[in-house]
Amino acid sequence: METTARIIQGGMGAAISNWTLARAVSQSGQMGVVSGTALASVFARRLQAGDEGGHVRRAVEAFPVPEIAQKVMEKYYLPDGLPSEGVYKRHPMYTLNSPPDLLQLTIVGSFVEVWLAKEGHDGLVGINVLEKIQLPNMATLYGAMLADVDFVIVGAGIPLHFPGTLDKFVTHEEATMPYTVIGAQRGDDFTIHFDPKALGFEGLPDLKRPEFYAIISSNVLATAM
Repeated sequence: METTARIIQGGMGAAISNWTLARAVSQSGQMGVVSGTALASVFARRLQAGDEGGHVRRAVEAFPVPEIAQKVMEKYYLPDGLPSEGVYKRHPMYTLNSPPDLLQLTIVGSFVEVWLAKEGHDGLVGINVLEKIQLPNMATLYGAMLADVDFVIVGAGIPLHFPGTLDKFVTHEEATMPYTVIGAQRGDDFTIHFDPKALGFEGLPDLKRPEFYAIISSNVLATAM
């Protein structure tokens, strides 16, 4: 039986496996993977740092909803960069009902990271997110799918709800995921809702459904998945 091996590079901390590394790995014939951790912060800070080389702005111009991209640029982009004594503008914290501006920032940031990793070649590019960092995950996945991501890789938890979410995002449908709360009582409802159309993503063509890989540590979890 013929077996095909594929190398996937690691380094999934915030901006450790960034688009430049993922692109280089993908161009070498392997699967390049961008880190999906804290992409809203990474994206906003790159804009405030002046976007040297213009890479972020080039990707933003390709975003499928220009009005949303322009709103993000107006809020965070500093053409001359942050002054030496300046402080980065922070985005709001995620909650069960995160503000639309934050979700849009996350979507655009994820799109930019994947789009740049895929730019100019036909190699495979995936995105890695951590199940335990639950609140931004759906916005991150949706942004990656807008950029035609090939694979979604999830670790640090039991990602049972991710495949169904990816299915819904193909047609821009609303998706939900449970939110883990220590001390929750029977009957408590902690659910994260994400509706692309309510955020301004209407009238878009269907998206490609990326392949899904769970990072697992036991046969029991493999069976459950």
